[in-house]
Amino acid sequence: MTLNDSAAPLYADLAGDCHVSFEFFPPKTEKMEAQLWSAIETLTPLAPKFVSVTYGAGGSTRERTHNTVARIAQETPLAAAAHLTCVAASKAEIDEVADAYWEAGVRHIVALRGDPPEVGGTFEPHPQGYSGAADLVEGLMKRHPFEISVSAYPEVHPEAVSAQSDLDNLKRKLDAGATRAITQFFHTPEAYFRFLDKTMAAGITADIVPGIMPVSNFAATKRMSAMCNTDVPSWMARLFEGLDDHPAARQLVSATIAAELCQKLYTGGVRDFHFYTLNRAELSYAICHLLGLRPQAAAIELEKTA
Repeated sequence: MTLNDSAAPLYADLAGDCHVSFEFFPPKTEKMEAQLWSAIETLTPLAPKFVSVTYGAGGSTRERTHNTVARIAQETPLAAAAHLTCVAASKAEIDEVADAYWEAGVRHIVALRGDPPEVGGTFEPHPQGYSGAADLVEGLMKRHPFEISVSAYPEVHPEAVSAQSDLDNLKRKLDAGATRAITQFFHTPEAYFRFLDKTMAAGITADIVPGIMPVSNFAATKRMSAMCNTDVPSWMARLFEGLDDHPAARQLVSATIAAELCQKLYTGGVRDFHFYTLNRAELSYAICHLLGLRPQAAAIELEKTA
């Protein structure tokens, strides 16, 4: 019996020609801070295009986000991107935050409308604030020549009137000056590729980077998916069934599912991936390794001398 190409491992011939970025959230405690910086240290040698730090609902993590982003910018070789929302803030307050980021050497903003401070609440623009993400992008571009990323929803934003209005809003954000869109996480490659077809038909030419969130806790992922209007396939529930008391096995299953998703996206031509790390490095690092990425000597040397 002779082995042929179809018998080769799924990841055997990946060229390592993709680019990645990673998302973190600002830590609340010393223990969480140690975990965050351990994750950053582990992922830095993969030479990501940028790493981003989230901004809590209603600006609740404003100071912690700024401190984390500024430290990444100052102490690592990484390009740091700060999330910024327009919830519960005037234009003057947002201008002040943007100026502080610029002065700290941050040149990349992830501009978002943001979630209301109260869970289940509805977004109400500040009387002296920005009306939404497109307005925020326009304001930031007038303030400084930032590189700006915005969000996209392959399965439609839960508050959108329709899929078309959601697509129109994405186009407004990109037309206002954003460089790229990063998608909300999704669980099947079809969800991403269907959305990509719609963006192309709408005349959107900017990069639509898939957001990948490895499932470390299925129950939590199911809750988040419901809040984000993200479909959870029935087969996923079956694969995680019975693993609540087996964290190591759960990690292996999680890595397998996420790696298969990324491999199918790669086969479909995707070369940029954004990982929602939840401040843990293991799953994202393993998937990047399977995608052919290897530690970059230059990044390691820069990290040592930073």
